[in-house]
Amino acid sequence: MKKKLMCVMMSVAMTAALLAGCGSSSADAESNVSGNDAEESSAEDADAKETKEETEKQETADGAETDAAETETLEATTVTIFAAKSLNTVMEELITAYNETQPNVTIVGSYDSSGTLMTQIEEGAACDVFFSAAQKQMDQLQNDDGLIVDGTRHNVVNNQVCVVTYAGSGTTVTGLSDMANASSLALADGSVPVGKYTRQAMVNAGMLDAVDDVSTITTDAISTALGGVEINECANVGAVTSAVSEGSNEVGTVYYSDTYGLEDRLEILEVVPYDLTGNVIYPVAQVVNSEADELEQAAAVDFINYLTSDAAKTIFQKYYFDTEVTD
Repeated sequence: MKKKLMCVMMSVAMTAALLAGCGSSSADAESNVSGNDAEESSAEDADAKETKEETEKQETADGAETDAAETETLEATTVTIFAAKSLNTVMEELITAYNETQPNVTIVGSYDSSGTLMTQIEEGAACDVFFSAAQKQMDQLQNDDGLIVDGTRHNVVNNQVCVVTYAGSGTTVTGLSDMANASSLALADGSVPVGKYTRQAMVNAGMLDAVDDVSTITTDAISTALGGVEINECANVGAVTSAVSEGSNEVGTVYYSDTYGLEDRLEILEVVPYDLTGNVIYPVAQVVNSEADELEQAAAVDFINYLTSDAAKTIFQKYYFDTEVTD
């Protein structure tokens, strides 16, 4: 009996040892599998990290190449731009900013009424870029004269016509509708964009009779419609601005941008709404210039691209131009 009991106990002990051994092997196996999985996962993570780093390096390199291409410094050359008189002040800052990235390109500006500049281009004046204060002059150079390089025309900014007086004038004029109350007016002639837009606004407001081309409405006709008020006909908007700010004329019409820097000398009586004047779009384009070599032409396009950039928009806005325009 004792012998039988001993056998049973030994059998139980052997079974327990066997089970313990199996459990240990299973655990070791699971540990090995887990370790292998961890090693594989770690290797995959390393590969993914390496791939990501390579991609980022390539993107950085591509970006650097793009930036380098965008900021490629041009060789020394000169670009002549004919720009509307109302752009004179803002262009000075734009040219300075442009030269920070293109120091070798000299921009020479010529400023006058868009009509006068258009005529000069038609007569053969050497010009690389035309920046007009109205679509009409650009349309004529492009469609009638074939003097605009295809694909280079862009609408850059919008503007608004303002009725202004000099500071402390004591005028009773409140805006366009009662300009007849002024002792004298300074107005640009019809060939000047601001003069054309003023006439258009007066037609739309019922102050002048409608005609096919408002730019043909004479200064005498406007004076008669306003009860005989004295009118100083000016050759460009700069002349109007000077006449009013200096007190030579009581009231005049200029662009909103022309009041920049003259806030202490000019008082805006009314900003004429677009529904009376229509949009006052300023287009820019490269002019066909047979005297320009490839470098000069490339620089002209580069400067136009700058004028349509976000950096340029910030400067235009500072000078009261509206940059919300589309081509």
